[in-house]
Amino acid sequence: MGDFQKQTVQWFPGHMAKTRRLIKESLSRVDCVTEILDARIPLSSRNPEIGEITAGKPRIILLNKCDMADEKVTAQWIKYFRSTGAEAIAVDCRSGRGLNGYTQLVRKVLADKIQQNNDRGMVGKALRVMVVGIPNTGKSSFINKMAGRVRAKVADRPGVTTSNQWFFIGNGIELLDTPGVLWPKFDDPIVGDRLAFIGSVKDAVLDVETMAVRLIDVLREGYPERLAERYKLDDITDMQSWEILEAIGRKRGMLISGGEVNTERASVMLLDEYRGGKLGKITMEFPPT
Repeated sequence: MGDFQKQTVQWFPGHMAKTRRLIKESLSRVDCVTEILDARIPLSSRNPEIGEITAGKPRIILLNKCDMADEKVTAQWIKYFRSTGAEAIAVDCRSGRGLNGYTQLVRKVLADKIQQNNDRGMVGKALRVMVVGIPNTGKSSFINKMAGRVRAKVADRPGVTTSNQWFFIGNGIELLDTPGVLWPKFDDPIVGDRLAFIGSVKDAVLDVETMAVRLIDVLREGYPERLAERYKLDDITDMQSWEILEAIGRKRGMLISGGEVNTERASVMLLDEYRGGKLGKITMEFPPT
């Protein structure tokens, strides 16, 4: 993680300041904000400042990639986010699962705004939603899915900068892609780890064996039976995580001369199998109680 942190600390603040400014400038043009998070790591896949930046606007949270997350925990997250005053639903932006009810949800959240528009004689005035999310959470997939293959851009209007992209998605709703890029809280090593586990951070900047051992740390705490079952391991309770990694490599016949385990090969395989869903639906973070 060392090099990775050095690399990010230098550019994170400047980029973030610019994005913060652009979002604040565009906020007056939207009625609500849709935030896309990764259902496997809802907190680590969120920009820590987004609540503050978009304060005062109704919020819809989409827990994306729900097909790869633990459904029971996703239900707890939905309950948690609703308790904070936001609407939340589980979706999969690639397949479109859960997105059928999205436009109705926007209209429900903005019922007062619709009434206000009607009272002012502006029946059918477009409802505008800003879409936010850090890289790799599925923001583009969501916009593409909702706007259809054509990515129907709405014509630029006076006062709307050309860099702002509007997309009409039907039911009287327009989406605005976030101006600028939002970043996660990279300075927290646990956040960095979780983003790396799901493949949101390039493996090249991280030591693969360290990564695998840290992944085992998380799995043995939340899903020990999945590890034992997948790799046909006996009782792992008293084993250290690096011993589990060696046992996995041994079971898979990843040996080098002298009968030693090739832990690098075992690490790459473990990360690939986790990301490919071979270990089942796993969530890495639980809602604050």
